[in-house]
Amino acid sequence: MARPPLPIGTFGSIKTKELPTGAYRAWTRFRDFDGTTRQITATGRSSAAAQRELKAKIADRIAPTGDQINPDMRVSQAAEIWMSLYRAERVDTGHAEATTANQYQRIVENVIEPAIGNVRLREVTAGRLERLILAQKSESRRKKTKTVLKMMFDAAVLDDALPSNPVSSTSRLRFTKKEVQALSVEDLNAVRHAVHVWMTKKRPGPRPNQDMPDIVDLLLATGCRIGEVLAIRWSDIDFAASPPTIDINGTIKYEKGRGNYRKDKPKSDSSERRMALPSFAVDLLMRRRIDQRANRHNAVFATRNGTWHQVGNIERRWRTIRADTGYEWVTPHTFRKTVATLVDRLVDSDTAARVLGHSSDTITKEYYIEKDRMTPDVTHILQSFAGKRTPTPPN
Repeated sequence: MARPPLPIGTFGSIKTKELPTGAYRAWTRFRDFDGTTRQITATGRSSAAAQRELKAKIADRIAPTGDQINPDMRVSQAAEIWMSLYRAERVDTGHAEATTANQYQRIVENVIEPAIGNVRLREVTAGRLERLILAQKSESRRKKTKTVLKMMFDAAVLDDALPSNPVSSTSRLRFTKKEVQALSVEDLNAVRHAVHVWMTKKRPGPRPNQDMPDIVDLLLATGCRIGEVLAIRWSDIDFAASPPTIDINGTIKYEKGRGNYRKDKPKSDSSERRMALPSFAVDLLMRRRIDQRANRHNAVFATRNGTWHQVGNIERRWRTIRADTGYEWVTPHTFRKTVATLVDRLVDSDTAARVLGHSSDTITKEYYIEKDRMTPDVTHILQSFAGKRTPTPPN
């Protein structure tokens, strides 16, 4: 039988021989990365010296297992390299958000490193990763953990540190699908009442401004994300248009180390849009334009210090407002779903998607439009199945 070939990047047994000059020669077979097996030789004053010289040549000849990641590296080291690459290749080039990278960093630090940080890459198995993923308590944490592991081990595969990605062999995650829930007119009245109660409630400190009820109304008037509404500037509104319009061209972000800021681009390209405003939104904006103090950002919604509102602070305030009202399920995103549902009912899902700033109505129909449980009235059609009653024969 023919001798099986050496695996690429490996060498066979080392042999040595004393030369007539008194020096020693060492040699071995090495299978290069083009698949060809070649003989490598080296000489030295002794057999051991010749072997050391030969091994040095082999080390120089072996191609690195990747630009940075190798199979003997600990998972924590590989994760650090991957995060650095992700920020450089995705965040710095504008293809991903810094806030997304920060979320991934927290998964690495709080989930992956404590569990498998000291494990070598070559020791990682699909079973080990399966147990790590399923150990996370929430569906969201399991999904994020698997996403980070998948991207991290993809980088290891691309660097030839691993032959395949072990995450690909883990089981598919199953999620509980939540029914989309929109607000009815009665719900909206109750929500507005809750806002009014919170606004008029006696509390220490300065009275709250009109921001919260106006933010709610503008969410309903536009179907925007909360960050998009908070990022609106007076220069984005055209009161002279017929009807008046608003440009959605930014969002509010918060980054650790950078703080709160306005990003001059919303979530996606399709999120940049110009919208006609309903009359009630025009009225509230014109009132704010007259009553509001100027601020350095020209923001429609600014804090008392003239800075941008933090999304987290508004969401926290909203949780306080809705507490003990029976509407704990209502979030700022619920208003967005309410808009999508109404537009879908009266127009169609494609129009709803364009209002929300989605590239197609696939996501809109799946996650933003409440399912209509009422079927069309087809009684006039079904009536055709009615048969003539057969007379009951007399006794």
